[in-house]
Amino acid sequence: MLSTIGRFSLLTLPLVVGVSLLASCGSNAEDTTSASESKTLFFSAIPDDNKTELASRYQLLADYLTEKLEVPVSYNASSSYTASVEAFKAGDIQLAWFGGGSGVQARNAVEGAHAIAQGKVDPKYKSYFIANVNSGLTPSDSFPMEMEGKTFAFGSPGSTSGRIMPEYFLKLNTGKGPEEFFGHPNKFSGSHDLTAEWVQDGTVQCGAMNYKTYDRLVASGKIDPAKCIKIWTTPDYPDYNWTAHPDLDKRFGAGFTARLQKVLVDITDPKILKALDRPEGLITATSADFDTVATKMRELGLLR
Repeated sequence: MLSTIGRFSLLTLPLVVGVSLLASCGSNAEDTTSASESKTLFFSAIPDDNKTELASRYQLLADYLTEKLEVPVSYNASSSYTASVEAFKAGDIQLAWFGGGSGVQARNAVEGAHAIAQGKVDPKYKSYFIANVNSGLTPSDSFPMEMEGKTFAFGSPGSTSGRIMPEYFLKLNTGKGPEEFFGHPNKFSGSHDLTAEWVQDGTVQCGAMNYKTYDRLVASGKIDPAKCIKIWTTPDYPDYNWTAHPDLDKRFGAGFTARLQKVLVDITDPKILKALDRPEGLITATSADFDTVATKMRELGLLR
């Protein structure tokens, strides 16, 4: 007869084997998922406009890149400018559509990262200062000093065209910081489209935003230029760019980043270019193109 210990061992043997097989299967599944993710190109973009619309627009690019590069490409939405930079630093995304300032921050934090493309309009970008019709402010060729003491909103705290460069030009022209000039703590709407909405509905009397978003909102009828008035246009400065993570060539092989750059600048499909808000097309870029922005950020204490 079997001892109690022997009977217990025989009874539990199938259970032990089953558990081992399940553990092995689970490990293989995890390994397969990990391998799949390592061969996927994840990209994101700063959430400078309506986030739902951005997801729809960038899916067109994801599909295009998947076809042209012959690797899976997936768009990961970001909740904020800071989140976009942090995801890039962590390697969770390997390609990002940054503003001039967020691109500088990301590349400073990740050795080997570099700008590879930008819109044809991006080397000479600009911001609009806008005002509610009831503010008493009117269009001007010179900086609108009459904004002093008014309620004012920037876009995102990290936005080049919605905060960094407007603040720089404000200080250059007034000799004062925004809190001193406007007489209240900085207000941030979080995105260009919301800045326009805040100004139009009177939440604030004036604000600053990028010119392309304002022009697009007016063209689509979402903003009435008679109620939300463009009162001043900044001088030109470099802004948006596609920045590549150094992990790209490690994941997909030497020369992949150069292939990606070519695929981006070769986009001619009007639907994709419209989705990117760059109907004029894309051109190559280098990190040095944004040295001016880095200098201004340091002057404002926004970059160490």
